[in-house]
Amino acid sequence: MDLLRSVIFVPGNRPNMLERALAFNADVILVDLEDSVPPAEKASARDLAREWVPRLGRKGRRVMVRVNSLDTGLTRDELAAVVGPGLDGISIGKVESAWDIREADRIITAMEPAAGLAPGRIKVVPWIENARAAMAAQQIATASPRVVAIAFGAEDYTNDMGVQRTDTGEEVYFPRAMVPVAARAASVASLDSPFVRFRDPEGLRRDAEMSRRLGYTGKFAIHPGQLEIINEVFSPSAEEVEYARQVVEACRRAEAEGRGSVDLNGRMVDVPVLKRAHNLLALAQAVARRNEAS
Repeated sequence: MDLLRSVIFVPGNRPNMLERALAFNADVILVDLEDSVPPAEKASARDLAREWVPRLGRKGRRVMVRVNSLDTGLTRDELAAVVGPGLDGISIGKVESAWDIREADRIITAMEPAAGLAPGRIKVVPWIENARAAMAAQQIATASPRVVAIAFGAEDYTNDMGVQRTDTGEEVYFPRAMVPVAARAASVASLDSPFVRFRDPEGLRRDAEMSRRLGYTGKFAIHPGQLEIINEVFSPSAEEVEYARQVVEACRRAEAEGRGSVDLNGRMVDVPVLKRAHNLLALAQAVARRNEAS
């Protein structure tokens, strides 16, 4: 299982931040060439990304790059700069349909052999951040086998809808809840929009816990101080792991006795509960491996 709990943005035009990213405890470092880079610095950011992606990758980090949307005319040159052995994947902003993903797939497929990469090596994470994308989320998620996750972007979504972004978030309830459902239907991961009040750790914890309850598998960070909370929230707790082990053992005993369900601490445990327990234990093992490698 590849962990996608925490993905941190690092502006591609900031060499000091790229240097600091070597020490970030994120599952993925996302070098950003899109919204965090002013238009006048797009070309220099692309050149910095070309230099830094392999450096970050050599340090054992999983590295992705967020490229500009296809309608900007910048995407092909950005992909040409970063597609190589140090890159795990790309994230594409302002996606509107499955066509965007198929076109990105076509471009990357043409670039992989020259970069010495096996076909399909570079993965893709599309952003769902406007009304058209929200209505096509599952089609986007299934448009290419390269897609490993879809991401929800609340700021651009509210801009597209012409509504005010609020701290309470009622204006994004529908798309925010729909994205992890579409992701699950496509058997890919889902990443929630970043929590922008980066000096509010308790607010971040509440927001991340809501994300997990909605079904998200991870969340974006905009500050390294957010990573500890995000990693914790999207990792199984010791209590959850212990209960999952009890479920597996109880079901093993029930099966040996010819029963399809069992009472565990006053709760009925049957096949769906057992599957959930196995999934949680697999996640716990992936987290343990990640911690050992850090």
